[in-house]
Amino acid sequence: MEFINSPAAKAVKLPFSQAVRVGDILYLSGALGNVPGKLELVPGGIEAEARQTMDNIGAVLKENGLTFADVFKCTVMLADMADWPTFNRIYLDYFDPDRLPARSAFGANGLALGARLELECMAYMPRS
Repeated sequence: MEFINSPAAKAVKLPFSQAVRVGDILYLSGALGNVPGKLELVPGGIEAEARQTMDNIGAVLKENGLTFADVFKCTVMLADMADWPTFNRIYLDYFDPDRLPARSAFGANGLALGARLELECMAYMPRS
């Protein structure tokens, strides 16, 4: 197993790794729409949080030589299921419409930092 944290993630000193690689799979921890390296959400509601969440996941993927094309499974947690259509619209901007990951979504009562959304993903990361 390989435990992965960027310098920015280490600076925040959270009690988990950004990602863990086991074999050919990269398991990403749940991501929020926080300002990178800070424990504060971006302003602007669900749309801004959704874009920042996706960008935060994209940054972890990129740091590991991957893209959204390598993601095969996502789990979406929403503080309000009424935000599901808005999240879906933004989410689709990050994936090829013919290669959408398997996905689950559910409502959650109370996400970290008072976030409206948390997203965790798994990506295929074959050993070279």
